This record gives sequence, C-alpha cells and structure tokens, in this order.
Amino acid sequence: MNFEGRCWKFGDNIPTDRLVKSQYVFEPMDVMARHVLEDLDPDFPLRVAPGDIVVAGRHFGQSSGRAIATKALKATGIGCVVAETFARTFYRNCFEVGLPAIEVRGVTALANGGDTLRVDLAAGVVTNAATGESLSGEPADPFLVEMLDAGGLIALAANRPELFR
Repeated sequence: MNFEGRCWKFGDNIPTDRLVKSQYVFEPMDVMARHVLEDLDPDFPLRVAPGDIVVAGRHFGQSSGRAIATKALKATGIGCVVAETFARTFYRNCFEVGLPAIEVRGVTALANGGDTLRVDLAAGVVTNAATGESLSGEPADPFLVEMLDAGGLIALAANRPELFR
C-alpha cells in the first residue's frame, strides 16, 4: 500500500480527547470530522483533503481506547497516519477501522507541515518528496495489511469468516 499526500504535522503526547473532543462523540460522523484536531490546528478540519497524511511525534492517540477517535480521523479523508510512536490501542484501532498507520522514528524531523510525503506501508518507508530524504520504520504486519485491504476488521470478518471461527 502506497500513499502520497500533504503533511499535517503534530507534536508529542496527543490524547484521543484532543483528536475528538468529548462534546462531539455522540454527534454524527460528518459533524465529528469537522472538529478533528481543531484545538491543535484550527485549519486542519477546514483544509484537510483526501489523501493528506498526519505526522505526529511520540505517543500519538494516548489515553482513551475509544475507536471513535480513529473513525473520526479517517472520516476527514486522510490517507495515512505516521507517528514516532502510537499508543498501542490507538494503533490497533486504526487498522480495525481501515486507517493505515505506521511508526517511523525521526519522522517529525523529516517532514514539515505542507510537505508532500510518500508512504510505502508494506516496506515501512516514508519519503519527503521535496528533499528525497527517506526514513524506514517497521512495516505493517501482513495480517494488518490484509485488514486494511478489506476495509477494516468488520469487512475482513465478512470476507474471511474462517479467520474468526
């Protein structure tokens, strides 16, 4: 799986409650998507475009294990999330809802907001298109890639019920 898009860069220790504030978690998904990350970058929900890439520092998606945060982030249309490290539950939730994610140490030094990035999820490589500089991370597990290809966990279970018996 390969992605190319404009970088939206965020820092370290961003909890799921900053991705989607609690006051929006019972709203329809299109309403939630209009408020994703708004207190960290008010332009994000207004200007994010399909295929854009979120880049973050350490511990992205920490604290709550609510999958609603990953669903709302996906609903913005982003193509992929790249972070120095993810909270484990958040990382797994990304794949379960069909949102590609990859850990790449040093990615916050590689990219600036607005840069065009290329992500090869299977190889675990992120490249800054302007500089040509690349970094390698841990490639996604083949089962998680299969989950993404299916469109998430529920779609995978529908397509491959033998995996869940």
